[in-house]
Amino acid sequence: MTRTLIEINEDLCDGCGLCANGCHEGALRIIDGKARLVGESLCDGLGACIGDCPRGALKTVQREAEEYSERRVIENILPKGMNTVMAHLEHLKSHGQDSWYNEALAILKEKGMSIPSSSPAAADSGCGCGSGGSGKAQAKPGFSAVRTVDNGMSGGCPGSAARSFSPAGSAQHTASSQGRPAQAAGGMSSRLEQWPVQLHLINPRAPYFQGADILIAADCTAFACGAFHQALLAGRKLVIACPKLDSGKEIYVDKIRALVEESGASSITLAIMEVPCCGGLKRLLDEALAGATRTVPVSTVVVGIEGGSLTWM
Repeated sequence: MTRTLIEINEDLCDGCGLCANGCHEGALRIIDGKARLVGESLCDGLGACIGDCPRGALKTVQREAEEYSERRVIENILPKGMNTVMAHLEHLKSHGQDSWYNEALAILKEKGMSIPSSSPAAADSGCGCGSGGSGKAQAKPGFSAVRTVDNGMSGGCPGSAARSFSPAGSAQHTASSQGRPAQAAGGMSSRLEQWPVQLHLINPRAPYFQGADILIAADCTAFACGAFHQALLAGRKLVIACPKLDSGKEIYVDKIRALVEESGASSITLAIMEVPCCGGLKRLLDEALAGATRTVPVSTVVVGIEGGSLTWM
């Protein structure tokens, strides 16, 4: 099967071991002075180890690989003690990987072990990857209009750090590198209110998703619809995905369901293109809602290829 895995650039790797220490699943080890991926079935592909590498030697790639096995992970980390087990569970919980999380709990129960209800893994906590494990909102110097939230996803990577901000404030940062005013650089301010937006990267339990109106948009819609920010994004929190090209789409169902059940989404707007493959995103949404314990209003808008016309359904 094709899925996301960690890839190691051995020319950059100096064998410091930080990535291996940060991989609770035990997929990475230092062998002959270099980091090695020792078990494809142990690597969840979420990339929490990437930010631990001071040399930039790690990245995620998509390739044919053995299927991830939660059972093998649990059996691999049990000898390391309950602290490692708890770190792994918190990692899964904060990434919105509820299927793997529940499978792990079932395996532990099968082995006569249980997780205390008061533990962080039993609550909605971030795994603290790359953030010292605080799992709390952090102030970010130099970004007074930005609230940085530890989403358990960043692994120290600025591009994946969760941020909540006002769309009006974001317009101040639209000027070009030549120092031209924002109006000359684009003419319209962004209506984006949070980061990240890719469905693999978001934490569905981030504070800014609580009770929010959610826009789930196929990747191409923003390029085809010139009024995307004003007509679709304004007042909504954004999640994007490609139902045709993204790998690991089985993870998406859990994340969308968490947005509905645990974050209490007020509404969901689904924006897709008028091409057959975009119907895959609606099927993922339907599957997530079918397994949810609460209902939420859903509307669908289809974006035309020519001219970006909007058809509401």
